[in-house]
Order: sequence, then C-alpha cells, then structure tokens
Amino acid sequence: MTITLDKELMLDGIPTPEILEYCIKQHQGTLARLNKLSDYYDGKQDISNREFGNPNIPNHKIVANHAKYIVDIATGFLVGNPIAYSGSQVDKILDEYSRMDIISHDTELEKDLSVFGIGYELMYLAPVDEGDTEIRIKSIDPRGIFVVTDDTVDKNPLFGVHYQQRFKLDGSLNYYLINVYTEDKIYTYHAKGLSKGQMTLFEESEHYFGAVPVVEYRNNEERQGDFEQQISQFDAYNLLQSDRINESEQRVNSILFIKGFTLGEENLTHDSIIETTEKDSDLKWLIKEIKEADNEVLRQSLLDDIHKFSYIPSMTDEHFAGNVSGEAMKYKLFGLLQLLSIKTRYMSKSLRKRLELMRNILNTKGSNIDISDVKITFKPNLPINTNDLASIINQLKGILPLETLIGWLPDIDDPAEQLQKLEEEQSKSIQNQQQALGNGTLPKFDEVEADEEG
Repeated sequence: MTITLDKELMLDGIPTPEILEYCIKQHQGTLARLNKLSDYYDGKQDISNREFGNPNIPNHKIVANHAKYIVDIATGFLVGNPIAYSGSQVDKILDEYSRMDIISHDTELEKDLSVFGIGYELMYLAPVDEGDTEIRIKSIDPRGIFVVTDDTVDKNPLFGVHYQQRFKLDGSLNYYLINVYTEDKIYTYHAKGLSKGQMTLFEESEHYFGAVPVVEYRNNEERQGDFEQQISQFDAYNLLQSDRINESEQRVNSILFIKGFTLGEENLTHDSIIETTEKDSDLKWLIKEIKEADNEVLRQSLLDDIHKFSYIPSMTDEHFAGNVSGEAMKYKLFGLLQLLSIKTRYMSKSLRKRLELMRNILNTKGSNIDISDVKITFKPNLPINTNDLASIINQLKGILPLETLIGWLPDIDDPAEQLQKLEEEQSKSIQNQQQALGNGTLPKFDEVEADEEG
C-alpha cells in the first residue's frame, strides 16, 4: 500500500499531528496482511488452528513450510553473491559499506522483500568518539515503518515514520516512540496513543543526509511477497497431508464388524471368536476406503503448481542432476531468472537512493564524490563452470576491457580493485626480473656491442 499526501497540507514541510494520525492509521490497516505473511514464513499456518467437533478422532496438523523454502531460495539466489558496484569515485562508499557489513544487511533486506513484498532501511549517524560520528544502516520491520510520498506522478518522498511501543517492567505499554524523518530533520514524539491529541513533541534535531533517510524497497509493482499468491495452495497441501496421517491412524483404530459369530469372552480377542456355520456370517474391519495412489497424484499436482507459479523450482527434482552444466542449469532455472530480473529492476532504484544518501553525508563530511557513473551489478548465485568461463575470458582479451572480463568471474565484488592488484603484481615481477639481471636495469643493445668490440 502506498501512502500519498498533498504536500500543501504540511506546515512548512513538517507533518502535523493530524497528518501523522492519518498516515499511521493507513499503515495500521496493512498489519493484518503483513502479520499473516510473517506467520506463514515462521510456520504458523492455518492448518495449525483446525479443530474437529469430535475430540476423540485424530487431528494431526502437518505444516509443510513451502513459504520458508521459497523465501530462502529467492534470497540466496539474488544476494547469495554480493551486489557489485563499479565507478570512478565509488571507493569511499564501498569502504563504508564494508565497515557496515552491507552484505548481511542486504540479505536481511531481501528477506523482508521476499516475505512482505516491501522493505525499509534507515540511515543515521551514531556517535563513536568525542565529536565524531559514523554512518550506520539498519533494516526495519515493515510493520513499524513507512514512507509518505507526494501525490505527483514522481511520488517524491515527503517524510518517513518509524513508530514502536515502549514497555514498562511489568510488560504494560508505557508509550509510543514516534520518529519522523523529513529531508533535513528528525522529529521525535512521545505518545500515550496513536491519536493526534496524545502526541507530544519530545525532540527536534538535524540529520544532514540531504533527503529523507528512510529508503523504501519494492519487490515488484504490486508490493507482493514471493509466496503471497500461493497461500491457498499451501493450505490445500497441508490439509491433504494432515488428512492422510489422520486416515492412517483411523485405520489402526478401526471398528471390527462381527456378524453370525459367537463371542466367548468379555475382552475380545481373535481367539475368543467362536466359528459359525451360518451362511450370512461376516467378520471384517469397518474402514474407509483410501485410494493412496489418487492422493499421491493430488499431492504431486499441488506441489508442481506451488513451484510453477512461484517460479521457485524444486531442487530435489530429478532434472537437477549433479552433472548438469552451469549453462544447462540456466535453462532449467529460466522462471527463477525472470523473477530475478523483476526483483533487481525495482531493487536497483532504491539502491541508487542509498548511494545518493551516502554521497550526501560523505560530501558533508568533506569528501567530493560523484556517483553518476556508478554501475550496480547483480550476480545470480548459480553453479558456474569456471573452466569454460576462464576460456571465454581468455578468448575475449583485447576485444573487451580487462576490467569488464574480470567482473564476470564469481566472487569478484570490485573488478577495478582486482585489476589494480594484477598490475601491481606484474610491475613487481618485472622489477624482480630486472634486479636478477643486475643493477635493476637491462643493458641496451648498443652497450653490449661496444663491450664485445672492446
């Protein structure tokens, strides 16, 4: 859900308590959906709440957590290899990213995107030494933060709101802490409730990021999670598997139907049944006929649909053999690669906003960074035949820039840095060879000829 607002309703660029109450109410309307998505990822699915009228019959509640499988595979596929950045002036930003452990942060952020369909990160300055600060970044649960944009076609961010409950030692609610982030300031409210009359401005400070320091990430245009449209299939699969277990247990506890026989003892056993010569006598178990083959066909059909419509393949499928080449694997993962293209398209936009915030704050600290030529590259976490790739790179030397070719290799986050190291090694190797020949220089041809004549 997008929260939009007419900018003219704000008071000198500041959201009023009336606006905050309205926006928080809009956000609270999305919590039921977000909570359900979180529960399904955690394994708290609808089958867990099923009850029968008869408490004596089996009621197994089997949860096959396909939601977690889909999220974990999608997350590992997209950011299992770190996102790479290349550009002429990106080094200082990359140094900050390394210090902040941006790889772990991106993994946590992508998990939120995959579960909720939306993710948020907050950038802020934290004091470290006397008079000094460092840039920090945190992924915030979408159930406690949102961004409000204007109502133009550009959807420019107006402000971000992060609100959370603060509790007393006895577990009761103490107050709500509400932080409002505009383009230049942070407004902190303490509130007994979420209505405008209960909000009290507690503190006002500057943040120096030059824009709203809350970045919103979208998983797709609809802001849907990767498994959200498969929830009904999850429920059907869990129901089928649970009922199969229930029926198996009921077969063990079946009723014995006896007709035309004499019972010899109170405690009925096979030996206590006295045979009879009556023609219509019968002895059988009253059981429900189960067509296990049909159940298995239905189970496999549901499983196929889950993987088909989520674009996440089953890695235990027989088609994913260990001897399949990396190139052949790409065709088997074609659907997942299409999902990747959609996710990266939306993620790249927000990553550029992150870069802009980093540039702004670093330039405020005295740097002079230009990010106009920065390129963002995603490397799908796929099996790679490095021998074939190395052969292709060798064949393209002199046709494509070496920095570009190095960027094709897996586990290379900064091709420019690797190229610099290669040049340093080559320079050092040449120096060692020259020193081995004497005096650190090679003799010229005319000098050798003169020596021979002398």
